[in-house]
Amino acid sequence: MAAASSLTHPPLGFGLGLRTDHYESILAGPRRVDWFEIISENYMVPGGKPLHFLDRVRAEYPLVMHGVSLSIGSTDPLNRDYLRDLKILAERVQPAWISDHLCWGGVAGKNLHDLLPLPYNRETLEHVAERVQQVQDFLGRRLLLENVSSYLTYKRSEMSEWEFLREVSERADCLILLDVNNIYVSSVNHGFNPIDYLEGIPAARVQQFHLAGHRNLETHIIDTHDEPIVDPVWNLYREAVRRFGPVSTMIERDDNIPPYEELLTELDHARAIAREVLSPDAKAREGRNGCSIAAPSKAGARRGASVAAARLPSE
Repeated sequence: MAAASSLTHPPLGFGLGLRTDHYESILAGPRRVDWFEIISENYMVPGGKPLHFLDRVRAEYPLVMHGVSLSIGSTDPLNRDYLRDLKILAERVQPAWISDHLCWGGVAGKNLHDLLPLPYNRETLEHVAERVQQVQDFLGRRLLLENVSSYLTYKRSEMSEWEFLREVSERADCLILLDVNNIYVSSVNHGFNPIDYLEGIPAARVQQFHLAGHRNLETHIIDTHDEPIVDPVWNLYREAVRRFGPVSTMIERDDNIPPYEELLTELDHARAIAREVLSPDAKAREGRNGCSIAAPSKAGARRGASVAAARLPSE
C-alpha cells in the first residue's frame, strides 16, 4: 500500500455525484455521504435552481468539481472563456480539487460531446503537459486528470495508456483521478491486464477514485454510468485500494438514476471493501500470501464477469 503523499489532499472519504434527482433527499438527511462531486458545466450559470441547491449542499458538505469540456488534448487553443467561467465557479464553491479528462473532445471549434482517447506518443505528451501547466497556472492549483474508457487505439501510439498518464502527471506536476471502471472497460476492449495499469500509476499522485457501471455488449463494453457496479469492477477496486491506500472514492450515476438509498447501499459496499483491505489482518495476510493475476483475453466481453473473477481475487 502506498504511503501518504505530500502532493495530494487528505482523503475526503466516500462520496456521490450531486444529481438533481437527489437534492431533496440529500438536504433532508441523515448524513450518510462524506462529500459530493459536481459536474462543473451544470453550474456555470448566472443563477436559478442549480446554484440555489449548490449553495445549500455546499454549506453542509465538502465538494469537488469535475469537468467534461476542457478538451485538454485538442489541438484547438485552450478555451479562455470556459476557463474563466470555471475559475469563477471555483471561487464560489471552494472545491477540494478540480478534475477533468485526459482526452480530446473537439476540433476546429466544434464540440463533439464525447471524451475521445489520445495517441500515446511523445509529441502528444509534450502537447498535453504544456496545456495542463497553462490551465494550472490560470486556476492557481493542481488539476486532476482522469483516464477515459476507450474503444479504439492509434497506430502512432508508442507507449501504454498508463505509461502516458504517468508521464503527463509527472511532467505537468498534476494529480490523477483514477477511474476504476474505465480501466476495467478498456482492459476488456483492448485485452490488457488491469493490474499492469494499476502498477504503472504513480501512487503519490492518485487523489481520487471513480466507480461506475457499464453495459456489456458481448463483443465490447461501453462505459455508460447507467447500471449498478458489477463484481469485476468491485474486485479491481479492491486491488486499487490495496495498492494506493485510502483514496477518496465516489460513485458516478448519470442516467437511469435510482433512488438515493440504492446509491447509498453501493457506497456502503465501497466502504466495506476499503475497510477490509486496509485492516491490519488483511495487510498481514497480504504479506504472507500475495496474489497473482492473469491477463484478460480478448473474449472477455463475451464472458463478462467470469473473466474478471478468474484474474482478480474474489471478495
